[in-house]
Amino acid sequence: MARTNPALRESVFRNAIAGVTAERMTVSGAALKALLLVALATFSAGWVWTAAMSKPEVVGPSMLIGVFGGLIVACIALFKPQTSPFTAPLYAVLEGLALGAISATYAAVYHGVALQAVGLTLAIALGMLLAYQSGVIRATPMFRRIVISATIGVALFYVFTLVLGLFHVSMPILWNHSALGIGLSVLFAGIAALNLILDFDMIERGAQQGAPKYMEWYGGFALLMTLVWLYLEILRLLTNAKR
Repeated sequence: MARTNPALRESVFRNAIAGVTAERMTVSGAALKALLLVALATFSAGWVWTAAMSKPEVVGPSMLIGVFGGLIVACIALFKPQTSPFTAPLYAVLEGLALGAISATYAAVYHGVALQAVGLTLAIALGMLLAYQSGVIRATPMFRRIVISATIGVALFYVFTLVLGLFHVSMPILWNHSALGIGLSVLFAGIAALNLILDFDMIERGAQQGAPKYMEWYGGFALLMTLVWLYLEILRLLTNAKR
């Protein structure tokens, strides 16, 4: 979650573009890869969700494998973008395991909340795409600075919360239905949504500048990362509102 999206930092595309002689990436190619990765994550999450109905014990292992396995694979893709044709699909499957386990856990307490979160995530993603394509929202230098700064702030907040948790100090404000708790959830979800604009812009510029073909997979991987973040923020928002 750190940065606008750490997978779409400028240097990755600049380094990939330098000395390219092979086939180039396209926006449509990146979009197709992104859809395929979302499908893989959805299938994986659905498998865990279905299995959890009859065997709740699969939730724990699925979450551990998905979270830590996905983190390792994501780090490989981030530092070695040329591996993304292999690491991106694997990341999608692993992330799906984690999302399926998390969603099943929430759904057991708040009936229907996971499906509502999926629907809202897709609706917001489509809205951001339409806003970007129509020019209603543009990734201007000022826009980038604001969104990047806000995202770094969110990342630091979560790191601070994690550190406090190691010392058994909780931050209940993140998980309650107070006006401040819900307000933070709305703010964080909004920042995640705005990151999609930067993702679309970076992919488009990468294609215009002639990035290599494997960057289509990398762009899809980056979009999936943002969508996962957005989904989790919306899921937390909805559960806070239902408490």
